[in-house]
Amino acid sequence: MAVNDPLHGFCRDCLTLQRGGSRRCSACGSPRVVRHAELYGLTIAHVDCDAFYAAVEKRDRPELRDKPVIIGGGKRGVVSTACYIARIRGVRSAMPMFKALEACPDAVVLKPDMEKYARVGHEVREMMRALTPLVEPISIDEAFMDLSGTERLHGVPPAIALGRFASRMEKDIGITASIGLSYCKFLAKIASDFEKPRGFSVIGRSEAPGFLAAQPVTLIWGVGKAFAATLERDGIRMIGQLLRMERADLMRSYGSMGDRLYHLARGIDDRAVDPGQDTKSVSAETTFNTDLAALDDLVPILRKLSERVSARLKKAELAGRTVTLKLKSRDFRIRTRNRQLADPTRLADRIFQTGLELLRRETDGTEYRLIGIGVSDFMDLDRADPPDLIDVNARKRALAEGAIDALRGKFGSAAIETGYTFRGDRLKDRNHDDSDS
Repeated sequence: MAVNDPLHGFCRDCLTLQRGGSRRCSACGSPRVVRHAELYGLTIAHVDCDAFYAAVEKRDRPELRDKPVIIGGGKRGVVSTACYIARIRGVRSAMPMFKALEACPDAVVLKPDMEKYARVGHEVREMMRALTPLVEPISIDEAFMDLSGTERLHGVPPAIALGRFASRMEKDIGITASIGLSYCKFLAKIASDFEKPRGFSVIGRSEAPGFLAAQPVTLIWGVGKAFAATLERDGIRMIGQLLRMERADLMRSYGSMGDRLYHLARGIDDRAVDPGQDTKSVSAETTFNTDLAALDDLVPILRKLSERVSARLKKAELAGRTVTLKLKSRDFRIRTRNRQLADPTRLADRIFQTGLELLRRETDGTEYRLIGIGVSDFMDLDRADPPDLIDVNARKRALAEGAIDALRGKFGSAAIETGYTFRGDRLKDRNHDDSDS
């Protein structure tokens, strides 16, 4: 199998190796043939599942296959994701739901099922790890992979192993992914966005400088709207302009970001694929159909979210010291308040009580459309939730929580309610679009 031969490649549909320059597969006639001069020498991939939440729902509900599907809340929520039929009509992630329905009034709107998506994401992740132990998750539906040194194991170059992976995922799991292949993470991520859905795109070393020079600076990680505006004020719009600038000058003007601009503009990205990438935080939030301002209305929802975060921490054997409350007002202004605890916790009661202290200070008449609670700053589990010598009832609440967990584990999450969440049942029709991260 010749390396660096532009006339060699493979068919993404039947996986037959290709020779010659035909645009279609010599075996099945498919136009989905991958060819590239460096195809068999590249090892860094970025895999991104296509419209993941919507794809899972369409898999489970075949009657939705040809319909526009939006995953999100009701009219007051935002779009979590949308299938490609809905995207063609102008629907985008994070778009307010009322605008999405204006653009696509016949869309089928489904509430997110995060537990199901997590299960499917885990299946995809296990398939990745069957190819290489070097898998770095970025989110529930995307990851970097380093397939260096795996050719002897799989009997084929990384590019073909990835083609087989995509085909198997589509057949066995029922969803599709787009793959970007390159020599570094920066360019692999860019390549995966080229040809969605079901894409397989390649950026090699030889073409990287010319390709990058013609791109806007916003293609570089970390260059958001604010920083792009700063660069534009300085007359910098294209990556090609950065190629004519010295590293010292960029760092003098933009600090550490100047160093990033210098290197990424030249396609230099030495970051390794890190399979030990740790979870940074665990959180849950919900958007309301009707704005809420009263503490009595917000408390039961906060308690429910705290229990959900606690369940995920316990399942992952994590405990964190920092509790963060998130609120979004009716005019979409976001407030975040956090409190650092003396010891890490994973208890719903402690997460809730800390969040409640923060929430009381924010119930000043402001009407909120969203509330969330999260835990971060993870530490050793053996340091979590020591006996509280000041709050003598904390130990009793911890024991009661353990008993509740046991009952829910046996009979389901709805088997038992606390006083806080029981009284919040009347708000259920006003509460939707729960999400976790």
